[in-house]
Amino acid sequence: MVVAVITTISSIAIIRLEPYLQQSQATAGLDEAKTVLRQAREVAISQRRTIVVKFVVAQASTPCPAAANVYNCIELFQMVVSGTPPTATQAVNPFVTVPIENNIQFLTYSSEVDTPDGFGISGATNGVEFGGVGGGPTTGMEFQSDGTFTDGNGNLINGTVFLGAKSMPASAGAVTVMGGTGRIRAYHSTGSGWWN
Repeated sequence: MVVAVITTISSIAIIRLEPYLQQSQATAGLDEAKTVLRQAREVAISQRRTIVVKFVVAQASTPCPAAANVYNCIELFQMVVSGTPPTATQAVNPFVTVPIENNIQFLTYSSEVDTPDGFGISGATNGVEFGGVGGGPTTGMEFQSDGTFTDGNGNLINGTVFLGAKSMPASAGAVTVMGGTGRIRAYHSTGSGWWN
């Protein structure tokens, strides 16, 4: 009888704690994205070089590890100057690859609204929109040595990375980057808006 009561109480506790566990995983994924973007900006400033940022969907053909519970990664590349006259080209391999773990993905939900920064959500391909382009500009996305965030042509761009667990809108989060300053801000969804 005692074992049956303990089992019942444990089952109820696990069921009630499941949403909190999922929310904790979503927060951890949001923190990973925010931290790696801040790291990219700090490296660009401290090393006085351009750092390229890529948001990658995990596949067997990419450096982003295609592993259980990993669907997306953020990769950072350095720009390398060589030749005469000097030209800058992106390094072949990333110097940092950060997997976004715990089933968290770059995505938006159908009922989701834009963040208070208002950098765009309508074209957020795979949850990423920078410079008004879903997935980001084809010319690239870069932190410059002064901390600004630009496309590959040096134009300032603002943008947002939306994250969450698939089929769980309550897990929604977003990280915004302000092009002119490189400021990075994280937001958590309230279901009808955002708080940071």
